[in-house]
Amino acid sequence: MSINFGRETCCNLPSAEAREWLVTNGIGGYASGTIAGVLTRRYQGLLVAALKPPLGRTLLVAKIDDLVNYQGQVYPLYTNRWAGGSIDGYGHHQIERFQLERTIPTWKFACADALLEKRIWMQPEANITYVRYSLTRASGPITLTLKVFVNYRDYHSDTQAGNWQMQIEHVENGVCVTPFAEAVPFYLLTDRASVTPTPQWHYNFDLARERERGLRDYEDHLQAATFTATLNPGESLCFVASTEPNPSLNGEAALEVRRTYERKLLGFWQDSCPANIRETPQWIQQLVFAADQFIVNRPIPENPVVDTPTPALR
Repeated sequence: MSINFGRETCCNLPSAEAREWLVTNGIGGYASGTIAGVLTRRYQGLLVAALKPPLGRTLLVAKIDDLVNYQGQVYPLYTNRWAGGSIDGYGHHQIERFQLERTIPTWKFACADALLEKRIWMQPEANITYVRYSLTRASGPITLTLKVFVNYRDYHSDTQAGNWQMQIEHVENGVCVTPFAEAVPFYLLTDRASVTPTPQWHYNFDLARERERGLRDYEDHLQAATFTATLNPGESLCFVASTEPNPSLNGEAALEVRRTYERKLLGFWQDSCPANIRETPQWIQQLVFAADQFIVNRPIPENPVVDTPTPALR
C-alpha cells in the first residue's frame, strides 16, 4: 500500500483537508496537519512538544505560511480558512503530489516549471521538528519565504490572544521565543535564511473539525518571525523548530537519522516474525510504521531507562 495522492485529491480542498498526516518523536511529542495545509483541529501543529515527557503536550509552532517568488510571480504554498469561511493562499492548487515516505509526509509543489519538495519529520526522542525544502527543478533561482506562527498552550485548549505579548529575540541562525516568564523557551532556526522578527497576531483561524465536535471553532496564532532565502536548482533549506537551543541544522544528516530509525524499526519487527513471513507486502510494512507512531517511551519503576533504536544526531 503506497499512500500517494495526485492533483485530483490534493487540489480539491474538501478532499485534501479531510486527509491528515502525523509524525511523532516517541516521547509524547508530535506534528500533524492536513495535506492541504489548512488547520482544521486544535490538535494540529508543527511542534506539539511533550515538555514533561511523555506528558505536558504543548502547542509551540502552529504552522508555516510558505511562499515562492519565481520569475516575478508569487506562489503561496499555504492555505488558510478564517472564521466566516473566507480562504486565502490556495496553496493546495500548487500541490503536484503528496506521498508518505514511510513516516515522512512529502509534498511536491509545482510553480510554473519549478518543482519544490517539502518534507516534515521529527528527531526521535527529542522535541525537534524538521521541515526541509528542496528545489529539484527550475529554470533559475527562487526566493522562499516562511512566515512562522507560534503559540503556547495545552494541546486540548485554544487561544484567544487578547493583549498577550511574547518575547522574540535574535539568536544565531534564527530567533528564540519566550511566551511568558515561566514558559519553556523554544527556537525557530534555519541553516541559511535571513530572519526578521514579525510579532503580529492573526485572529480567527477556522477549525472545522472542532465545530463538528460542538467545541469552539476558531483560534488565534502569533506570526513570530519571517525567514527568507534564495534557492538555486538542486539546493535545499532546512527549517527547525526545537525546545533545544542547539539542534543540528544539517537537514540531510537529520533526515538520514530518521530513515535509520525507520530501517532499524522495520528490522526489529522482521526479527520478531517467523522466518516464513519476514518477506511481507509493502502495505504490511506501512502498518508497522503507522503503529510505531502511537508508541511512547514511558519509564516505569521496574525499567527507569527505556532502550530505543534511536541513533545519535551529530
